[in-house]
Amino acid sequence: MWRSDDERAASIGVMTTPDFDDLLAAADAWGADHVAVAVVGPLGVLADHGDLDRVFRWASVTKPVTALSTLQAVDDGLIDLDEPAGPPDSTVRHLLAHTSGLPFDGTALLGPPGRRRIYSNTGFDLLGDLVAERRRLPFDQVVDDWILAPLGMGATSLVQRPSQGLEGTLRDLATLAREFLRPTLLRPATAAAMVGTAFPGVPGLVPGVGRFDDCAWGLGVELHATKTPHWMGSGNSPAAFGHFGGTGTFLWVDPELDLAVAALTDREYGPWALEAWPRFSDTIIDRWSRRPPPAG
Repeated sequence: MWRSDDERAASIGVMTTPDFDDLLAAADAWGADHVAVAVVGPLGVLADHGDLDRVFRWASVTKPVTALSTLQAVDDGLIDLDEPAGPPDSTVRHLLAHTSGLPFDGTALLGPPGRRRIYSNTGFDLLGDLVAERRRLPFDQVVDDWILAPLGMGATSLVQRPSQGLEGTLRDLATLAREFLRPTLLRPATAAAMVGTAFPGVPGLVPGVGRFDDCAWGLGVELHATKTPHWMGSGNSPAAFGHFGGTGTFLWVDPELDLAVAALTDREYGPWALEAWPRFSDTIIDRWSRRPPPAG
């Protein structure tokens, strides 16, 4: 799980940061009209390519931000993870972990809560409604007050649904990545629960990737675990977590590597991404892993 700041500080800053420029330029071959990518460490952006300040649709990379807002409401005592929410017998925890039985979109139940990992936009929209009700503010304002403004993500805003409605820059997505590497918004136990396995051993589908007998997921983020094939790299540790979006966007954070990679494009997700992204990530991981040891 999370290493201490002292342990991580011992391995960051004293190491030579590799040159990633040639690797990041490979994203230009993804076929998007516009693409921006970055490698992020605990101290910020280590390397970037493309326009850091162009506004992209984040699509489902919105979900980790909606999850952060929900979990902050938990920390503030406005919501309980195990209170009823969504379909009968479902809870806030079920909605965050895509185990409520709700479908991708709509409300026609596909099964009882806790049995299968059924990826659901509807579930995250319901979470946004619940947080807004408890906070007595529109959800977009809650996201701004609790997440975007405190982190300095001033070029990003929620303009549509809580499940997929963020629009923002790579600079801001890199800031979010750094937050996940060094959590400040949530209590330590809540931050750990977010990236731990919720409902272990549940089978399910990662849309556009595949079905898995053990479809590991946290509270608002997907876990790499032992999934293969996968949109993350084969070199990512089982502890890596993140999300991708239908507009050709992704963010993965690997606490074992102490590294994150963020990408925003305007090309719709498809087989191209499942072919390009793992290879792209693995080249970065390989170079990061081969960085020279500290002098002396």
